[in-house]
Amino acid sequence: MKTTKLVVGILMIVLAVIIALQSMAAGLGNAMSNNGETSGSLGFLLAIFYLVVGIVYLSTKKAKKLAADIINAVIMALGWLMAINGAGSYGDLNVWGWLGLIIGLGFLIWHYLNLRKQKEA
Repeated sequence: MKTTKLVVGILMIVLAVIIALQSMAAGLGNAMSNNGETSGSLGFLLAIFYLVVGIVYLSTKKAKKLAADIINAVIMALGWLMAINGAGSYGDLNVWGWLGLIIGLGFLIWHYLNLRKQKEA
């Protein structure tokens, strides 16, 4: 689990940079077309969520408790809600929102099942 959290933490930080760059381009497009959409700003906020979650995964890769995974799942669920409600012309925001939700809930479920299996053994 430590190695997986390390890899996913680094991947989340890299994805945060990619999402931030895409969001800046989407925000610029929204501003130039004056369409009133906020998808670029929401994407940048989602990039910050990805960055925070990636850092937490890296810093808690050896943790035995569920607290960090619960917090990350909540952050990613909020990011997902924000992404699916405000995607607008930035269609990739839906993809990034769903990916974040899958990663956040996936790690929470996986860690919970591992702890449960260790208690039974």
